[in-house]
Amino acid sequence: MAQHAQNGRLAPPTWLTAGLRPRPAPVPWAAVARAAVALSAPLAVAFAAGKPAYGALVSMGALSAVIGDTADAYRMRFFNIAVPQLFGAAGVALGTLVFGRDWTAVAVLTLVALVSGMISSIGSVASVSGLLLLLNAVVGAGLPMPRPWWTAPLLLMAGGAVVLLLTLVAWPLRSGVPERTATAATYRTVAAFVRAAGTPEHDDRRQAVTQSLNASYDLLLAHRTRRHGRSHGLALLIAQLNALIPVVEAASAAKLRPARSGPVPEAYPAAVLILADAVEQGRAAPGAAADPAAALGLPAPTGPSERALDRALRYAAAVCAEHGRADGGVPDRLGAPAAPGKRARRAARAALLSGASWRYGLRLALCIGLAQVLVSVLPVPRSYWVALTVTFVLKPDFGSVFSRAVLRAFGTALGLLIAMPVLAEVPRGWWDVPTVAVLAALIPAFSAKGYAFQTAAITPVILLLSDLLNHQGFGLVVPRLYDSLIGCGIALLAGYLCWPESWHTRIGDRLADAVADTSAYVTLAFAAGPGADQPTRPRRRRRLYRDLSTVRSEFQRALTEPPPVGTRAAAWWPLVIAVERVVEATTATRVRVEHGVPAPPPEEVSAIAADLAALAGALRSGTPPPDPAAEPDGASEVLGPLRREVRAACAIASPVLG
Repeated sequence: MAQHAQNGRLAPPTWLTAGLRPRPAPVPWAAVARAAVALSAPLAVAFAAGKPAYGALVSMGALSAVIGDTADAYRMRFFNIAVPQLFGAAGVALGTLVFGRDWTAVAVLTLVALVSGMISSIGSVASVSGLLLLLNAVVGAGLPMPRPWWTAPLLLMAGGAVVLLLTLVAWPLRSGVPERTATAATYRTVAAFVRAAGTPEHDDRRQAVTQSLNASYDLLLAHRTRRHGRSHGLALLIAQLNALIPVVEAASAAKLRPARSGPVPEAYPAAVLILADAVEQGRAAPGAAADPAAALGLPAPTGPSERALDRALRYAAAVCAEHGRADGGVPDRLGAPAAPGKRARRAARAALLSGASWRYGLRLALCIGLAQVLVSVLPVPRSYWVALTVTFVLKPDFGSVFSRAVLRAFGTALGLLIAMPVLAEVPRGWWDVPTVAVLAALIPAFSAKGYAFQTAAITPVILLLSDLLNHQGFGLVVPRLYDSLIGCGIALLAGYLCWPESWHTRIGDRLADAVADTSAYVTLAFAAGPGADQPTRPRRRRRLYRDLSTVRSEFQRALTEPPPVGTRAAAWWPLVIAVERVVEATTATRVRVEHGVPAPPPEEVSAIAADLAALAGALRSGTPPPDPAAEPDGASEVLGPLRREVRAACAIASPVLG
């Protein structure tokens, strides 16, 4: 294994140890208290009723809900908990029906794995639903469940209902608060971006804005009412978020201000912060009855960039001043998003027709099938844990398969160290209630630190609850470690090493698609005069930035892979940043044209778009890109920053592809 020298000593490579360092994160005390109560209270009731196995199943259902409760908005939290619980109930029902039927169980679980993998690509809720469908099917097929067959599904859903009740108890008092808080946080992120225009912090602030906009849009649109006008409060928040897009574009243009102009006047980011406070408090912003410029303290603009900021902030103030009005007097320039049903059908159709979706479904089905065949042939104690390990490791939307296998093994070993004294010294019975309460409280606290630490917290809880079903006590510990290592080995061999894309990363193709989209965006940005088809350009820009954010996430995931994937991703990483700068330069140039700078000739725009298209083709073919077109005599000055960014991107790509 390759090792790096650090301070004169040998050390393992970063791609191997990155996930073993705990992330700095605050302790979510509300989630800690909720987990402790949700998992221990059912056990107390079950011991009082003389049905400890029933209590263990209810607590298992609560455990799944605690792990899945990762959203902020109450609407999203409801769906994040309730929908996966239904899939989990269906999974345990299927597993219970094939319990003890070795080869029938192999066939059924393999088919369930295929379905689970296919639906996981639809979205975050579908991903968790697919995970619980397969996990609970494996548990039902591997552990003896109470009879009749429908008992276990009802008990698991009861556990989910307990968490749902504890989670939503404050909904009537805090309805809309998380959504307003997220939207206001995005406003504050944009304020920091405006303030950083033209400074070394500009690129980092731009990326923070993209991430914040993505998170806020996901939060508001995920469970938007079927008709845009049915929920005025939610529609208003979407309009307020849309109103930020012109401010972001103007801040990009402010980066191109002459150096002699100095930093952006503080009045502009201060105005965004005033709007952020109004959004968070749910009140009308200044500007409803007065001049927004005076109400926000905006100075007189002196150039194209400041005129763009002034106009964008006036519009945002007018939108934020609409709080409480039912007519919605200011139009939403970006319009209403598609209805959830339409988006769900679009996502489902894409999953069924997607090659990536089928590849992941088949990969997961292969590994689950191998795991079940192995434990059916070999006398592996508590064999269901092998398939559980495979399921957790082979979640592509949860991170690198390779690193998750390493972290899973480490986390399980750490969890077993916690579980050993508990299973050895704590007597079974009422002492399980406070023990589970303490261990359950660790799950939200450790989950914030990283996957390995989450695994370490979950392992002793599952061991203790499983012991209430099979009564093996301390004898579970060593077999569970063996099972985890076998599951990690299957995931690495059959789910990672045997697939060519694991060694020949597809991130280059995704980056090529993003560059091709950037070329089309350059053409669109200057295709019409100012004001023409106003919503199309910002929508295309938002979609492009979201795609680039996804590409950035995939590259960051690839950086945790072993060579050659991680090495190649590290070499291409500067190109991802360069493409983002090209998009921003395009937007900034377009904004300047809209506010007084002469428009560039169409043939110069076409030449830049052609250079980007050639770069996309080079990324797909793996050959060095051609040199960008020479700057013509008397070239338009307004395109100068964009030309420089395109040349920088091509210069970065040449040695990587050479």
